[in-house]
Amino acid sequence: MSSAVYEEHPSFYGYPQIRQGPETPPYIAPPSNNPVLRGLPLAIVGTLTTKLNLIASFLWSNAGFGILRNIKELDEYEARYDPTVINLSHGSKDQPIDESIMGDTGTDDPKASNRHYSAAYYTSAYRAGRLTPTQVITGLLEQISAKKHHSVAFLQIIPEKVLAAAEASTARYKSGKPLSPLDGVPVAVKDEVDLDGYEMSLGSPVDFTRKDGGTSWCIKKWDDAGAIIIGKSNMHELGLDTTNNNPIKGTPLNPHNPSYYTGGSSGGSAYAVSSGLVPIAHGADGGGSIRIPAAYNGLYGLKPTHGRISILPSISLASSCGVMGPIASNMTDLELAYRILAMPDPSNPVSSLFSPPSPSPSSKTLPKILGICKPWFSTSIPCVLSACNAALDHYTSLGYETIDISLPYLQEGQLAHALTILTEISTGTPSSALSSLTASNKILLSVGAQTPADDFLLAQKMRALLMSHLAYLWRKHPGLLIVTPTTPNAGWPISGGAGDLKYGVSDANMSVRSMRFVWLANFTGCPALSIPVGMVEPEVGNGPKVPVALMAMAEWGNEDRLMDWGRCGEQWAWRDGEEKVWKAKGWEDAAEWMKG
Repeated sequence: MSSAVYEEHPSFYGYPQIRQGPETPPYIAPPSNNPVLRGLPLAIVGTLTTKLNLIASFLWSNAGFGILRNIKELDEYEARYDPTVINLSHGSKDQPIDESIMGDTGTDDPKASNRHYSAAYYTSAYRAGRLTPTQVITGLLEQISAKKHHSVAFLQIIPEKVLAAAEASTARYKSGKPLSPLDGVPVAVKDEVDLDGYEMSLGSPVDFTRKDGGTSWCIKKWDDAGAIIIGKSNMHELGLDTTNNNPIKGTPLNPHNPSYYTGGSSGGSAYAVSSGLVPIAHGADGGGSIRIPAAYNGLYGLKPTHGRISILPSISLASSCGVMGPIASNMTDLELAYRILAMPDPSNPVSSLFSPPSPSPSSKTLPKILGICKPWFSTSIPCVLSACNAALDHYTSLGYETIDISLPYLQEGQLAHALTILTEISTGTPSSALSSLTASNKILLSVGAQTPADDFLLAQKMRALLMSHLAYLWRKHPGLLIVTPTTPNAGWPISGGAGDLKYGVSDANMSVRSMRFVWLANFTGCPALSIPVGMVEPEVGNGPKVPVALMAMAEWGNEDRLMDWGRCGEQWAWRDGEEKVWKAKGWEDAAEWMKG
């Protein structure tokens, strides 16, 4: 790492140069310049884009990617290709996973309109002998098999493997030796990691399965803890959009309102939690793909610090933006799942430098400061602003201080992130696979393949500029959390109806809009947490209300700060007086079938 870009810091590896960014005009939401395509026009353009570079080149320019060439300040920054920053002073290498270091999960009363069954519900029932993992998993597999709207959330389930794991867990409980607070708890795993015995397709027709088998490290940690992996969950093809519209593999519909998408690309995982099938699911996040589905489904979603969670031997298609993380129905389950996923991998040269995640004493003593970039924050629609501002009032009542902050080049930074991740995924996808993909992804990958090396380099210089400015903010305001809505919109309606589900849709304007706030954490490597804070009327139709979410982004390695913040938000949404968030209309009461 060059000393011209990275300053030495006593407790961090890879900490950016602490440097205030340039003053730029206040953020204005970009115009919607991209054509919206569906049906036959989408199919035609998709095919032509793969064959005619002229069309792909036009779409690349029309997206505005060339704007980085006009930013002279980028000449003052060295390109940063990897946003990994490691806090070397946190935690102990021998930190155990124990319920005592986490808070309570509230009530698991099925009559409560705002609570799902938690991991603790299952494990307490197992210990008391009221249920066994075998009973729970047998009933769950029957439910998924019998109901199409559940089965579409999974790409592959191997019943004999799942039942064998459940029987092994049942035997451990009978002998009084469960492995962890996750033993016997059903979980779902997104089809973006390797799982021994399963195929990996990334939600596409392409076979990405490792020929030598094996399970990704982070998922192996769940398996080692006794979690029952139900199967591979559905995802947006190659993770390349935020709806989880997947004409080839099927599209799970939002359990809150089936006229809306679950969000993506971890939509199958979010569906499985929101519908009550599992309390915890694994997701992947390269541009909000954990936090957006969590937001659209009234759940909690964590995007951890870049590099913390190992997926070896799997390989990420978006290595400089993407991370793995959990989705859960409550903060305690989210924290439990995260701590196990994030155990350092000794074979991974980056993950091995992290300490196991554990509460940091300093997180309790740092000032409680919420930074808001008002011009950016205020581009959300009114109902989202109302719900998020009400939640911020709650935080203020708990002693949090809100301050105004400025963030430079937000529009240009989002374009730099989009350019980077599109180019990475385009490079990592075999060219021979292009013809088998959905039309919308034929367009995206063809556009990504147009990126000149000079422009990719400029995008990484923009990454360095933004990371340096964030470092400046955190040195000026220790403990600062940067707060925005998770998305400026309240969900994403299926505006084209059944036709969009059958043929797909390309709506780059809405895709960019949905990622307006989430991209920054991916591009700079910071951890971020999305929490539900309200329910609003749907934009389309007269169906049930849809969730709204608030997001906080913390300094590198400061997930514990986010956990504290998330618990305060959970108290606001679920535990104090009037309910702000409730279970989905499509939620299944597991008590009705889990006894087998």
